[in-house]
Amino acid sequence: MDLVSLVRVLLVGFLLEVHMRITSKGQVTIPIEIRQQLGLFPHTEVRFVVDGDGVRIVCDEDHEQKRGRRIVDHLRGRGSVQMTTDEIMALTRGET
Repeated sequence: MDLVSLVRVLLVGFLLEVHMRITSKGQVTIPIEIRQQLGLFPHTEVRFVVDGDGVRIVCDEDHEQKRGRRIVDHLRGRGSVQMTTDEIMALTRGET
């Protein structure tokens, strides 16, 4: 079998075909345009579904919720400002 993989992605009503090569580690790069269109961000969990003689990549159903949780967890405890919430809100409102 040839190492060239045909990646088929269904994008809002039309089929986009992109030829990619599988690396020696079994990895395939998903083009940026496809990742952006489908909301596939770093660390997004996906499932590989064998479909006839091909494979579909399916986003985890609640990947947006998980992405939000990862962002919050990443940022938690990183703030270095010694202000209260009321002081920050006053600054955002232009109150001094």
